[in-house]
Amino acid sequence: VDIQQNVKNSQFATPLFEFSGACSGCGETPYVKLISQLFGDHEMVANATGCSSIYSGSVPSTPYTTNAAGHGPAWGNSLFEDFAEFGLGMTIATEKMHQRIHDLMKAALGCGQCSDEIKALAQQWLDNCHSAAVTREVADKLVPLCEACGCDICKAILEHKGFLVARSQWIITGDGAAYDIGFGGLDHVLASGKNVNVLVVDTEVYSNTGGQASKATPVGAIAKFAASGKRIRKKDLGLIASTYGYVYVAQIAMGADQAQTLKAIREAEAYDGPSIVIAYSPCINHGLKSGMGKSQQEEAKAVECGYWHLWRYNPALEEEGKNPFSLDSKEPQWDKFEDFLMGEVRYATVKKQYPEEAAELFAAAKANAQWRYNNYRRLAQQQWGVDPEVGIVEDM
Repeated sequence: VDIQQNVKNSQFATPLFEFSGACSGCGETPYVKLISQLFGDHEMVANATGCSSIYSGSVPSTPYTTNAAGHGPAWGNSLFEDFAEFGLGMTIATEKMHQRIHDLMKAALGCGQCSDEIKALAQQWLDNCHSAAVTREVADKLVPLCEACGCDICKAILEHKGFLVARSQWIITGDGAAYDIGFGGLDHVLASGKNVNVLVVDTEVYSNTGGQASKATPVGAIAKFAASGKRIRKKDLGLIASTYGYVYVAQIAMGADQAQTLKAIREAEAYDGPSIVIAYSPCINHGLKSGMGKSQQEEAKAVECGYWHLWRYNPALEEEGKNPFSLDSKEPQWDKFEDFLMGEVRYATVKKQYPEEAAELFAAAKANAQWRYNNYRRLAQQQWGVDPEVGIVEDM
């Protein structure tokens, strides 16, 4: 059974991200855990500084672990401002080592000392070098055979045995780094075309440094430096990334649609190019009146009322002449929008302290959410086709 096939099956996989020490009910950690279940035994993580770096690397303990075979994620942390470049560096280094293995496998095919079994495995690796499952299978069989052979080629393969298995590169960041301080680097990495995956755990505020407003903070929300409610609409990081046309983009909320979350993360990892997944993550700074134990339900409410929207932009569909944009949210129940806002202290406080301004701010917040949804709906309803003469996908 493919453990990634559906939501239920995915949860039979051993989590390689366990007891994090994050705030109870943290909206971020379920996404990190899910990625570790899907790709953890061959996952590399470049983690931006923020909440996710604190609960992921609290030395001397760490929530990242290994499976029964001793395989698990490799993790490293860098700064707000260069987290994306840090992850790109990992990718480039991995590509270099991958090429060395590739050359050694070709050399093994022509080696007079290598057995037929070694040559068969070398060919299998060459044919499936980007498959983590196949390269893991090959590595497990090839290493003992190379140890027994002992020729120069086999010795060189053994020196690089840690790179035999295809890797899954993830860059994990909060919205402060992705939307603000590290945006220039993130944009550079997405524009590079390299096969990297970015997870943005979006709490709509600088969570780790005390709850300052970021470009991800919506209109009307109270945060440090926005004490009477933010006055500027939230930046649409996903739509900005999608304008490149070759970047996979998804906006998800696990509590609202687990299947869409799983599908988006799988598609992002499978896409041969840059991908970015923006995940709605309720935070203790939001002041959920129902309590952080209800953070998953809060995600569902956010999507239900239109506060947050679920969508995917998959460039691979464009190559098939299909619309790459998929709107996965249902038509929101807009009459529940203000009730949702009142369920969080960051909004309820505005109404309590600034009642006259609150009405205006909340109306603007709802109007912005509707504007976004209508924009997404327009993109999803476009018809696409391919001009056979020039091979360019055009809006019909």
